[in-house]
Amino acid sequence: MTEAGVRSASFVLTPILRFAINFAAMKQWIFVCLFTLFASVAMSQTKGKVVAVADGDTFTLLTDDKKQVKVRLHGIDCPEKKQAFGERAKQFTSSLVFQKKVTVKVKSKDRYKRTVGIVYVDGKCLNEELLKNGYAWHYRQYDKNPEWKRMETEARAAKLGLWQDKNPQAPWEFRKSKKAPAKSAKSTATKQTVLQS
Repeated sequence: MTEAGVRSASFVLTPILRFAINFAAMKQWIFVCLFTLFASVAMSQTKGKVVAVADGDTFTLLTDDKKQVKVRLHGIDCPEKKQAFGERAKQFTSSLVFQKKVTVKVKSKDRYKRTVGIVYVDGKCLNEELLKNGYAWHYRQYDKNPEWKRMETEARAAKLGLWQDKNPQAPWEFRKSKKAPAKSAKSTATKQTVLQS
């Protein structure tokens, strides 16, 4: 074979070799991506028995390996315990999940290190049951699900649960109003201490 023939053969083989190498690398990359995806899906669920209910949207479950996990429901906000319908929301949640096995589709962790998720029990979604029965607001700041917005709107129209109240206050507004006087009192005490010095 002449030198020109060798150059011509290597010119043709080079793209084929590049393709083969790239194809092998691409197969590896696809495998890694799929493995990561399936692993994350498998790891994004927590299962266990509910052992305590703190309020309408927070409870503790005990996993099969005996770990306690505090769970906060994603995308909804129930009235606080000291708020109108706070105790009823807690009772409603307890009636559906206490001492039962649940599955939590984990969405994230919040700043209090609680697992935030969508909870399933006996073929029902707890988050949706609270919305449909009027024991929660759709927390649109954290969730944009139009179906959940519709559930809240329908519960409001039917005056279910907390929507029976003439002027229901959103829990985030309630929490904010409770923090404001505490800050104001602290500020006044600090000013008085400075003036006395």
